[in-house]
Amino acid sequence: MTIKSKPYDTEKAGFKKIGDVIKERIEKKGPVYAKYEFQDYGVRLSEELHDQKHKALYIKFAKEKPRPLLEEARAFARDYNTKSLNRGKIFMWKLADLEKGAKTKKR
Repeated sequence: MTIKSKPYDTEKAGFKKIGDVIKERIEKKGPVYAKYEFQDYGVRLSEELHDQKHKALYIKFAKEKPRPLLEEARAFARDYNTKSLNRGKIFMWKLADLEKGAKTKKR
């Protein structure tokens, strides 16, 4: 005795295709809304440097650090010739270097 089974219809069972689930998750995240200017600046900085993983750190820097230092480090990291798309490390290095130079000039 052989039992012929019909193909299982996942749509009727309430299941979705994995591609559809992934698309929904990406669309659900959506844009980041900032309440204050420094938050917006930090988010834009993390996006420009392709380092969204450390978005909170850039927001903290935008709040606490002088803006001219951040702008100079941002311009340096953006123009730096490297194969890597993530320029976060270059930005951090230049920012530390600029802060060290600013401290020695004050003395």
